[in-house]
Amino acid sequence: MVIAITTRLFIGLFNQDIKPMRDQIVRVKRYEKVPLILVGNKVDLESEREVLSAEGRALAQEWGCPFMETSAKSKTMVDELFAEIVRQMNYASLPEKQDQCCTTCIVQ
Repeated sequence: MVIAITTRLFIGLFNQDIKPMRDQIVRVKRYEKVPLILVGNKVDLESEREVLSAEGRALAQEWGCPFMETSAKSKTMVDELFAEIVRQMNYASLPEKQDQCCTTCIVQ
């Protein structure tokens, strides 16, 4: 999930629109480990910042996901973001021994 740190509007949209989508994914998949990273983009526009780093970290902590700040324009932390995306996808795909993918099978 990418938010522009220069627009406070994204925090409201996150809670209003994005959270229900994530909740629906968890409900349908019946699996809490949905890969998600909260990304604050546009750190190259620090003078226009409206969303504080602390707000992003708090929101990510509430959701149990990592938080990173990047700049697509200056390529700040972009490589690290993609590495974290891969880590999250790999982590989410690791089954736990007690996890069931449906009512008729058990992953062992």
